Amino acid sequence: MSTAQKPVASEDILGQKYDRCLADLLVKAGVGFGVGVVASVILFRRRTWPIALSTGFGAGAAWADCDRSFNPARIPGTRIISESELQTPSK
Repeated sequence: MSTAQKPVASEDILGQKYDRCLADLLVKAGVGFGVGVVASVILFRRRTWPIALSTGFGAGAAWADCDRSFNPARIPGTRIISESELQTPSK
């Protein structure tokens, strides 16, 4: 029995990233919505702006995570190494 895995198609990788981003958006915006409802009822006499603000914060956090997923060079401290740097011995 062979343990070699078949290469994954780039479309599948892209689809997985989009699925993760959508799930992350739903969770974070939902948590923000819940926090906004609680804050609106308890602290702000049933105003609507805390709900919109906290939902926006959740969606913004999901957007930032998705952006890092699609562009790993934007992660602080990440260094992109080229093929030629990998093949030459460091001094």
